[in-house]
Amino acid sequence: MRSVIFDLDGTLADTSGDLIAAANACFRDLGLGDLLEWGSDNGVAFRGGRAMLTEGFSRIGGDWQAEIDRQYPRLLDYYGAEIDRHTVLYPGVREAVAALSGDGYAVAVCTNKPERLAEILLQRLGFRDAFGALVGADTLPVRKPDPAPLVAAVERAGGNPARACLVGDTVTDRETARAAGAASILVTFGPEGDAVKALEPEALLEDYAELPGIVARLEL
Repeated sequence: MRSVIFDLDGTLADTSGDLIAAANACFRDLGLGDLLEWGSDNGVAFRGGRAMLTEGFSRIGGDWQAEIDRQYPRLLDYYGAEIDRHTVLYPGVREAVAALSGDGYAVAVCTNKPERLAEILLQRLGFRDAFGALVGADTLPVRKPDPAPLVAAVERAGGNPARACLVGDTVTDRETARAAGAASILVTFGPEGDAVKALEPEALLEDYAELPGIVARLEL
């Protein structure tokens, strides 16, 4: 079975507002105020919790590595409690996923967000049932860009890894697809914008309305 696998943050949904809010809650607990800003720091947010903490602390100087380790679980708690306050799905994504399923493709999610949080978020958005499988950062001993999570997502959705593609938004997704021998489609409306063109994916996606046609042209 042919498969289309999706990254989550920055690909299916703009989660940056809630991610940045969680990091800033940690900084405020330490009396540091809000060190990250929505908009200019969205790209940092999509790199994950530790990346946000590292970036924020770097702006005030000093050695904060031990504090990053202490704050990371707190960040996840803050994020889990307010996981869908600001998060929105990208326009047309529900329709595009439904169209692919209707065309006979297996669809699944492969994300570097912890599996529990990814499950909660997709449930809250009313979108979990659209996907045949979900593989998160901690589902396996390894995470993207290792190809194993992508392969697992394909297989758990009932697909064939040799006939799969990954829709994502960063170099991590490009490298994951390449390592798995799969095609990659990178969105241009994510945090990297048009800069993803330099990664030379098999296709670029500017609007979800275009996705079924792009996938068909890849001839998986």
